Amino acid sequence: MLIYGALVPHPPIILEEIGGEERKKALKTVNAMKAIREKINSYAPESILIFSPHGPVFRDGLGIRSGERLKGNLANFGFTHTWEWETDQDLIQEIIKETSKDGLLCVELTDEVRSQYRIANTLDHGVLVPLSFFDQMSFRLVATGFSWLPWAEQYALGVAIGRAVRNSPRRIVVIASGDLSHCLIPGAPVTYDPRGEEFDRRLVNLIQENKIEEILRFDPVLVKKAAECGFRSLLMLLGVFDGLEIKTELFNYEAPFGVGYAIAGFEPGAEQPDRNLLPILTNRRKEEVINRRSKESSLVKLARLTVENHLCGEEKRIDLELPPEANSQAGAFVSIKKHGELRGCIGTIFPTQPNVAEEIRNNAIAAAFQDPRFEPVQEDELDELVYSVDLLKASEPIQSFEELDPQKYGVIVRKGRRTGLLLPNLEGVESVEEQVAIAKRKAGIGKEEAVEIERFEVVRYF
Repeated sequence: MLIYGALVPHPPIILEEIGGEERKKALKTVNAMKAIREKINSYAPESILIFSPHGPVFRDGLGIRSGERLKGNLANFGFTHTWEWETDQDLIQEIIKETSKDGLLCVELTDEVRSQYRIANTLDHGVLVPLSFFDQMSFRLVATGFSWLPWAEQYALGVAIGRAVRNSPRRIVVIASGDLSHCLIPGAPVTYDPRGEEFDRRLVNLIQENKIEEILRFDPVLVKKAAECGFRSLLMLLGVFDGLEIKTELFNYEAPFGVGYAIAGFEPGAEQPDRNLLPILTNRRKEEVINRRSKESSLVKLARLTVENHLCGEEKRIDLELPPEANSQAGAFVSIKKHGELRGCIGTIFPTQPNVAEEIRNNAIAAAFQDPRFEPVQEDELDELVYSVDLLKASEPIQSFEELDPQKYGVIVRKGRRTGLLLPNLEGVESVEEQVAIAKRKAGIGKEEAVEIERFEVVRYF
């Protein structure tokens, strides 16, 4: 039975044994944690389920900590006290059953699995810091990490978990552990970015105004720029409440150390069918792909059909009316995205084929099946992929960063035989420094190593 939900931060500094005098700077957060503890205690929970971004994280599924008892300490932060809770084994099995019904991967982290993935058998601070405030309460515990699945699937995990929670005879509180932006002031854990404040302000306002669906519409670039660690935990929490009325309550928000700490409560109400948001998310995503494909250029269609035919074993001729540039020679990059996330990108700086059309065909196959960063594209995901093609103009050397513009120019960095390239006008890349740093990283070149830099322009096709 779902009785309550909460979003809480997890900074160890808010514990007196760790923070000492510095803790006083976050006194509003401490008091709000005590207030939400009293609220939760009033519901007399029998089990607490907590999602932690510092728990086991998998790209394609969810890991649930296993064992008869879960324990851990904050010795890494100088506090050696050990907390220990009995595990709600029934809820774990119910979660695994419900997620599997929806084709979602949910793994119980047994000794064998933990050994395989080298996962520690102790609770992380994303669990321990919030639950240390509940030290005097008696409850069973289920603790998970999260996944790097697309947002809709992350939310879908929450929906399936919500069914498992409602199926349980126990009174259950679900907690999303996570801090908000880590880049709110100079000297914060992540380099200052004004968009961090924008993210925090908008998210806190939407929670306060109970505009849950709007949270699911967040700009992925804004979330990335905020350098947060709680958004995916929150997505799962909101999924747990899918189909229910929700009463939200903001206990506090502050950022005394340049990291946003939000504390909010979510109280479940009656069933509300028009709040089944998962189909809305899924349909919206399909509509976006269909709409994009209806407008795609012939060069992008060439890339897409090349991949689809290759995967389906149909190396048939593709008859398209291609633009004149298809017969010229140029370096070309083919980029493939799935649900807004990169799925593959391979290209050539200089032409390697008789014409652009062949360049695109070769690089489309490479992007879909040979990009070492990703598993090869599978047939069941073809309908979810979107493509773009970049034709590169000749590059030219530059002498200073003043000659670069990440929106207009791509960049090539060279150090000996190491070469890194980054295309222009990429989501989330907003400064020259960031652009060059990413290109260096791709080439395995150190941050402080001097490099030769070239710039180039592209013609991008969607």
